[in-house]
Amino acid sequence: MNGVNERMSSNLSVVSPHFAYIFPGQGAQFVGMGADLYKSSPAARAAFQEADDVLSFPLSKLCFEGSEDDLRQTINAQPALLVTSMATLASIAEAAGLSAPPLAQFVAGHSVGEYAALVAAGALPFADAIRLVRTRGTLMHKAGQVHEGSMAAILGLDMASVEQLCQQTGAEIANINCDGQVVISGAKQALVSALDLAKALGAKRAIPLVVSGAFHSSLMREAVPGMTAALARATFQDPHVPIVSNVTGESLQHAGELRPELVQQIYSCVKWSKSVEYMVDKGVDTFIEVGPGKVLTGLVKRIAANAQTLNIGDTESVRSCFTPAA
Repeated sequence: MNGVNERMSSNLSVVSPHFAYIFPGQGAQFVGMGADLYKSSPAARAAFQEADDVLSFPLSKLCFEGSEDDLRQTINAQPALLVTSMATLASIAEAAGLSAPPLAQFVAGHSVGEYAALVAAGALPFADAIRLVRTRGTLMHKAGQVHEGSMAAILGLDMASVEQLCQQTGAEIANINCDGQVVISGAKQALVSALDLAKALGAKRAIPLVVSGAFHSSLMREAVPGMTAALARATFQDPHVPIVSNVTGESLQHAGELRPELVQQIYSCVKWSKSVEYMVDKGVDTFIEVGPGKVLTGLVKRIAANAQTLNIGDTESVRSCFTPAA
């Protein structure tokens, strides 16, 4: 699970050599995710079993047949997304007839998906990542209880208008996903004011999100001490491929950059649009979303219209894209 150390193979039949793996964040989870991979792929099954062992509870069962409410809880959703993405990646290697997945030019993940990117890049052991995202979810939930807040998606406003509504209401920009799609975060009253102002400024839609806190805002700084301590106990090494940072939208290539990144991204804006643009500027022409859902490839298509996209999240999609090595 730790190494992405084999070069691109001709068995990756529908993908250019200039590709990136991208990993979804919270909100992409759904009950049943990963279940068919668990049944069909020994490599995927091993990933789920390792996560169950590390956490000492059946996370796999929660993914496959838990309740939507339980899976949506931050403490559960974050490790569930990580293990499903890593199980999918393991099944990709297995289907390709390799000991590790074909090597991407870059890896990136949206919010908690960045942990999957670190594992995929060989920068963080899977077991450490599972422990970290469980801790991250717990700390973020607690921060949300101390400082009650929420998030909202603002559609159809330019950045200058979003910045204006944040300045006037005290909300903060949490995710810059693509042109015309920005997520804001903050105290509940700030969000109420911001939603009203967004409509007045001409937003096409202003949608409250069902979350347990003001993620990617200064209200999450409550989680920093605990996360810093947890990260100090984890093992990091230089990644085999560059990881594109949520915080800066540029590449991380050294182990020493990773702990600060993972602390800062808890309370900082996720610059997804900038991350995709950076990868395209560096020659990436294909983006493979690994794990549940199709949110990120949808955003990629709006950011880089000429880019190719693939979604690999179940047995059928793995088999359709990969053939055994000769």
